Amino acid sequence: MRLAIQRGLDNVLVEDIAEAAGVSTRTFNNYFASKYEAICALQQDRAIRIGEALRSRPPGEPLWESVTHAVMSQFGLAPRQSGPGGQSLAEWIAGVRLVVTSPALAGEYLKVQGLVQYHLAAAIAERLGTSLETDMFPRIMAGAVSAAMQAAMERWLRSDPPVPLPPLMREALRRLAEGMLRVIPAEPGLDDSG
Repeated sequence: MRLAIQRGLDNVLVEDIAEAAGVSTRTFNNYFASKYEAICALQQDRAIRIGEALRSRPPGEPLWESVTHAVMSQFGLAPRQSGPGGQSLAEWIAGVRLVVTSPALAGEYLKVQGLVQYHLAAAIAERLGTSLETDMFPRIMAGAVSAAMQAAMERWLRSDPPVPLPPLMREALRRLAEGMLRVIPAEPGLDDSG
């Protein structure tokens, strides 16, 4: 991502990424089919870590609180004031915006979004002691949480002047929780056949 922001996505070669990572091109190709897959792997790695964080939350903690803590563990608790490479927050956001809106990344990004939802759904199912094969709720909740995260990322990328991502992520999760409570009243006896 750093190289793509610095040089432009089209100007970054697999060899450049391998060199920056300190591995051979062959090793890079063992892990990734393309530079696009490598860039989008950041999001997949984050999803895996969110799932792991959810699994490590205290057993008696309410599910929504656990999900919020798990998501926020990967998006930081304190607002970032600059980009990872030392550039200003505005420069970093502009660079990320250019990279993630590239048509060349669109298909890979959609594939990774599906994997993000799967990893989160699997962790939710484990937390609830249920199965993805028999219970739709973990997939539904994972889809909603993923959509909230995506909405926060889109708002962050479009903000002018730039704003930090963590407060937007927390707000998106809060709005999802509040919206679900307002729109979906508790219905006794509602199950998968309902």
